[in-house]
Amino acid sequence: MSGSAAEIAAAIGRHDAFLLTSHARPDGDAIGSQLAMAFALDALGKRVRMVNHDPVPGPLRGFPGTDRIEVAPAAVPLSDIPPDAEAAIVMECGDLTRAEVAGLERPTVINIDHHIGNTMYGSVNWFDGSAAACAEMVADVIDALGVTWTREMASHLYLGIASDTGGFRHGPISARTFQIASRIAATGVSPAQLSREIFDSFGIGRVRLTGALLNAMALHHNNRLAVLYYDDDILQACGATSDDTDGLVNLPLGAKDVVAVALVRKQADSQYRVSMRSKGEVSVRAVAVQHGGGGHVNAAACSIAGTRDAVTRMIVEELAAVL
Repeated sequence: MSGSAAEIAAAIGRHDAFLLTSHARPDGDAIGSQLAMAFALDALGKRVRMVNHDPVPGPLRGFPGTDRIEVAPAAVPLSDIPPDAEAAIVMECGDLTRAEVAGLERPTVINIDHHIGNTMYGSVNWFDGSAAACAEMVADVIDALGVTWTREMASHLYLGIASDTGGFRHGPISARTFQIASRIAATGVSPAQLSREIFDSFGIGRVRLTGALLNAMALHHNNRLAVLYYDDDILQACGATSDDTDGLVNLPLGAKDVVAVALVRKQADSQYRVSMRSKGEVSVRAVAVQHGGGGHVNAAACSIAGTRDAVTRMIVEELAAVL
C-alpha cells in the first residue's frame, strides 16, 4: 500500500473545485466510487463536475446522481472552474490514459486506485491492492473528510463493492469489506434491493444473449478453461445491447471444473476486446499485461489485434500457462 486516506483528504481540503473521472467503459465500481465521492464533496460545499469517456451503463442509471456524469469530449475542458482551483480526482485508473478523457492534467491530480501496476501518476497517490473495490477506499476518504454517510453515498459504496466482488464472491474480500457493508446497511438502504438493481435490471435480450453465449461456449484443458464470444450481429439477433453483456463473463465459473474464462468481443475491424475471470490463484492479469491490459489476479482485460481464430488461439495458449 502507498499513501493513505488522510493524505487524500488533506489534498482535497486544499481545493474548492474538482473534476472527477474514472476509467473508460465504466463498471459499477467506477460509477459508485465517483458518485460516493461527489456526494461527499457536495456535503463540504465543494464544486464538483464528473466527466467520463463513456456513458453510465443502462442498468445503473437508476442510482442517484448518475445523470450528473457528463460524457467526454464535449464536457472538457472545465472552462467554468478557475485554473488556480482546479484539481482532478482520478479513480480506478492504473495510469492517466486509462480514463481516455482529455484535459485531466491539472495542478493537482489525486490518484485513488486498487489495481496492481498503478504508475503513481498523481501529485497525490493512494494505492491499496488489498481493497476489494475502489469504493472501499472512497469510504475511508469520506471518513477522513469528516463527512457523515448519507443513503446516497451508501448506495454508491455498495454499488462499487458488490460490483467489483461479483456479489461478494471474488477479489481480496476482507473483514474491512463487511464492516463497510454493515455501515452501509445502517444508513437504512436495503442491500437486497440494491443487489437487484445491480444484477437483475437487464432487458429480456440479456436472457437470450446468455443462452446464445453458453450454447456456443468452447471448453479447453479438461473443461478448466471456458471461452465465450460475441459481436454486434449476435447482440442484434438476441435483441440485446452492450449493457446486457455486463457480468456474463462470470457465468461459466458456476461450473466446478471451470477455473478460468475468456470472453472475446469483436470491436472495430481486426480489434478484439478480451475480458477474463478466474478462481483462486489463477492469474488472468498475467495474461492481460502481456497485451498492454491490466486488472486484478481474478479479473482482467486487454485488447488484441488479429483474426478471431488467431486471437482466440493465442488467449487459450496463454491461459494454459497460468492454469
